[in-house]
Amino acid sequence: MSRKASVDLASTGGARGGSLSLEEAARFGDTAIAVAAKAIAAHRNRPGALLPILHDIQDALGYVPEDCVGLIAENLQRSRAEVHGVLTFYPHFRRAPAAGAVVGVCRAEACQARGANELIRHAQARLGCGFHEAGADGEATLEPVYCLGLCAQGPAIEVNGERHVHVTPERFDAILERARYGGREA
Repeated sequence: MSRKASVDLASTGGARGGSLSLEEAARFGDTAIAVAAKAIAAHRNRPGALLPILHDIQDALGYVPEDCVGLIAENLQRSRAEVHGVLTFYPHFRRAPAAGAVVGVCRAEACQARGANELIRHAQARLGCGFHEAGADGEATLEPVYCLGLCAQGPAIEVNGERHVHVTPERFDAILERARYGGREA
């Protein structure tokens, strides 16, 4: 017989409350559940609440834990399939923690015209992975980005939220090395 307990969202500021089994909550510890509960409480009564909730969770944790899908679905009165569909439709959302530095390479047309495709090939070869994957040595996760707003200065990349312009394959390597060791690229 399993012990049933729940996380009550009413106690975190939620309007209607909601619950998650203790067994499911234990898989992610208090942090993920608290982050999800806070995001749900902040947005649940707004039209289109799902995307802001997913963004808040990813901003706080770096990804959206799969087991938070049920908590979100229950509290928004949606099916798990609906929430999962939105989570998997948008390439911005990660369903697992990123490995090392998060490297986004702009794939917009202006950056492509300025050499982004060559940079993408180099980045994939250097890291040993494709988009939405962690590099072979775990030093970085490669993500596509669709316009950083730096079109005249492309190709552009974003590493851990810091943007870089006029990136060549050689400069990419230097930026990545600095990111690995916590320094900034000049």
